[in-house]
Amino acid sequence: MTTVAVIDYGMGNLHSVAKALQYVNAHANVVVTSERRELEQANRVVFPGVGALRDCLSALRQRDMEPTLRKCLENKPALGICLGMQALLDFSEENDGTTGLGVVPGKALRFKEQTDPCSNDERLKIPHMGWNQVHQVRPHPLWEGIPQASRFYFVHSYYVVPAAASVVAGETCYGTTFAAAIARENLFAVQFHPEKSQKHGLQLLANFLRWDGNDSLK
Repeated sequence: MTTVAVIDYGMGNLHSVAKALQYVNAHANVVVTSERRELEQANRVVFPGVGALRDCLSALRQRDMEPTLRKCLENKPALGICLGMQALLDFSEENDGTTGLGVVPGKALRFKEQTDPCSNDERLKIPHMGWNQVHQVRPHPLWEGIPQASRFYFVHSYYVVPAAASVVAGETCYGTTFAAAIARENLFAVQFHPEKSQKHGLQLLANFLRWDGNDSLK
């Protein structure tokens, strides 16, 4: 039986993520936890989150979870969701500048107040909230069974700019074209919320529970 640990640092939509994972695989052992031992023993981890990055990282450190999380991100199939994706980077513009975990080189920038060329030059609403298309820029096991340009549900005011274009696995247009998914080795992270994205989001979670952490198709 596969065990997946949903990291609990006191913020975010943890239980909706856990319920979605349990729904797509009733045989999986899904635990919502802040216990370092349970993270170490899990086969795979999910790093979810909503809210402020500074508060997220502070909560991780107060619970002394950061060292264990870093080890998990190095050697287990890992899925970052929304704030959990942004936390992986070096830096975010949030709160006048917040240092991230630095697991993936890059930064998170705030959407600018502007018209949106992606939607007929309408005024850009911040946060980016609602359904939007994701263009898969390269194959990955987590895209299996998900058609190109499928729509997923977003809620965010900051977007990810990786230092290396090679880690980008999916893109979305909202004011600018930004990385909606990044992938490197055993790590996959998405800006959208798969647990809120109905059929295609559930397919991505099901793919994650089957994934062996190999960043290529067999």
